[in-house]
Amino acid sequence: MDEHGTTATTEAPKKEGGFPPFDTTTFPSQFFWLAICFAFLFTVLWRVAGPRINGAITNRRGVINSAIAEAGKARAEAEAAQAAYEQALAAARARANALAEDTRAKLNAEIAKAKAEADAKAHDAMAAADARISGTREAAKTAVTVAARDAAIAIVERLTGDKVSAEDAAKAMINPALGN
Repeated sequence: MDEHGTTATTEAPKKEGGFPPFDTTTFPSQFFWLAICFAFLFTVLWRVAGPRINGAITNRRGVINSAIAEAGKARAEAEAAQAAYEQALAAARARANALAEDTRAKLNAEIAKAKAEADAKAHDAMAAADARISGTREAAKTAVTVAARDAAIAIVERLTGDKVSAEDAAKAMINPALGN
């Protein structure tokens, strides 16, 4: 104790009854205020917060449903576009194959025509070459015959000293075509 008769402690003076919410003498007032607070909060939730929450949920559900509907439409459009694309692609392939086959047929016809023309030119060239060869052969036979006749005339004249006519020398020569 100090000089004034007080005690210097940090402890609060002890009261009887313990923790106030557990004090049985205050239970009726606690129930009263609990009922009033519950009724107030229930009314606020029912009249104010409930409709707002319900409106938000309804709004969100509508947004989600419309997004799902739009996604379904977009999916249907995409499937239709895919089908149209595949159909157009198949038609383009068919046209390309037809054009390629037509071009192939035209090229084969042109190749056959060019080959026929080349064969005809080659045949004409062969015929012309055969004609030139035959002409050259005949000219060579004639030249050989004339050379042989002249040689026969020169040999007879040198050996015998007699002059033989060209006609007699030609008759005296062996003609392979005649077999003499």
